[in-house]
Amino acid sequence: MLTHLPAEHVGAVVTYLEMTKRPPVRALPSSPLRLERWCAPDPERYRTLFRRVGGRWLWYSRLLMDDSALRAAIDELWTVTDRGIEVGMIELDFSEPGDCLIRFLGLVPELAGKGHGKWLFGQLLALAWRPGITRLKVNTCSLDHPAALPSYLKAGFEPRRRAFESFPDPRLIGVLPKDVAPQIPLLEDLG
Repeated sequence: MLTHLPAEHVGAVVTYLEMTKRPPVRALPSSPLRLERWCAPDPERYRTLFRRVGGRWLWYSRLLMDDSALRAAIDELWTVTDRGIEVGMIELDFSEPGDCLIRFLGLVPELAGKGHGKWLFGQLLALAWRPGITRLKVNTCSLDHPAALPSYLKAGFEPRRRAFESFPDPRLIGVLPKDVAPQIPLLEDLG
């Protein structure tokens, strides 16, 4: 069955994954990257990092929030730094007792394919599996980095369900620049 979308929308298949058993602790690969807890982040600084990390994958939800809604939405945030420059993020949500939801996880596109993902995943698992946590959850979609879903599965996450999501293309509503996400062409550029 095909689902037709308005010309100004994009669509994605969302996969919901869970891990209900803590994986064995493994030695983390070495990395020049560092994690830094970002308590009470400045909303504009957060949005800048969010755009840098997720723009290519059309992350936009946090960009639509006003400052107070954004502050309220962030439970726990860690930035990945390289020589003091923010190059990635781990955003976790512990609001449901016993659960940890990975809200956002990623590095800037310039670091892709350089082996930093294994380090980031190790850090993520160490931060998420804390006392009292019995389930780790994450949602990823077909617009995300091609390695995202395979990486979650390799780490031990199990798929639970899928859904189709469509939304106004953030490039067409002025939330993201038109030149981000070249792998997802604008319909107007195809004809």
